[in-house]
Amino acid sequence: MENRLEQDVMGQDVISLRPRLVKTDRSKVERLGQDRLSVTHPVPSDSKWSFVTRNVVRGEVFAAEAVRNHVPQPGDLILAQTERIAQHTRIQLASGRRSKLFPGDNLVVAYGNRYAPDQFEAEVPQNLDRCHLVASGGIAAQAISKFGNLKWPTKIKPIAYLLDSEHRVLNLSRFGTTHQTGMADKSVIVVAGTSMNSGKTTAVSALVRGFSSAGYRVAAIKVTGTGSGNDIWSYQDAGAALTLDFTDAGYASTYKLGADKIEDCYRRLIATASVRGDVDILVAEIADGLLHHETMDLLRSPGLRDSCRHLLFAAGEALGAQAGVQLLRQHEIPVSGICGVLSASRLTQIEARAATGLPVYTQADLESADISRIMA
Repeated sequence: MENRLEQDVMGQDVISLRPRLVKTDRSKVERLGQDRLSVTHPVPSDSKWSFVTRNVVRGEVFAAEAVRNHVPQPGDLILAQTERIAQHTRIQLASGRRSKLFPGDNLVVAYGNRYAPDQFEAEVPQNLDRCHLVASGGIAAQAISKFGNLKWPTKIKPIAYLLDSEHRVLNLSRFGTTHQTGMADKSVIVVAGTSMNSGKTTAVSALVRGFSSAGYRVAAIKVTGTGSGNDIWSYQDAGAALTLDFTDAGYASTYKLGADKIEDCYRRLIATASVRGDVDILVAEIADGLLHHETMDLLRSPGLRDSCRHLLFAAGEALGAQAGVQLLRQHEIPVSGICGVLSASRLTQIEARAATGLPVYTQADLESADISRIMA
């Protein structure tokens, strides 16, 4: 039984849970074969290299080819063409610019799984068949479900894998940081939350602003999520001296990574920030919510427990804050305070303080230089 997208009689995408029955259409197969690069071919010069490829050393990209018998892996780099523009009308380039998409555009993107409750659920496909651009940062995957009335993601046609000079498929992991040490001498503040859009990125950016105002050089890190520049650009706007995310560790996304890899990603990013940047303090954001497996795997990991000085919990309402803090305490994970969307309301602040016994920090509190005296 496999999930797939079909076209219903009205021409709208629907979810089908029926077994897929394939009828061979020789002419269609032949046309598809002609569209793919079955021989080694240079990457087109007009290709739009997406955000997740920003660390790729292009001198190591030898050619593109539809390698037979290779099953796509998360992080594999591919050349694809846009077919039908839908939810994502632009792609984030490696330079940071958002480029408008047109049918027939050549894209360099990476396969990756996606977990986004208010966007898409998507998984890496098993072959080079048509799939979707499920994140504007350059993530290719097969969409399984979507949120409400959101459009389905832009449809793309993978053409070929990117290869090195030894004819090996290139993967983002090849270009990730390898630092493994240097964690102990830096203070790390971690921000987690109830879910997407609970205010985590806003809180991290505010902390960057507050510590920077107090004269600290801050490294801001997005540890988990789906490849996109939005969050680290927010950190940069707030004054971060150094920004990193999981793509710097060689991952297009972190959904479906095992606990060991999630912890390894965290350790390497913290170590890289410690040795690469002249920074005084590190602030790290963990994507999604506590009920997301990768989030709890990381929060329970020895690497995070050993390095985290303060954990702030972001929530949209007092009940979410109470439930989250209780869950964290069950796992003996200490919480220093509450932040996020709920802090915009005085009444919700009062509720959250009463429910958790913890201080509630508003965006203004975190942006103040005074925060350094509390959390440095």
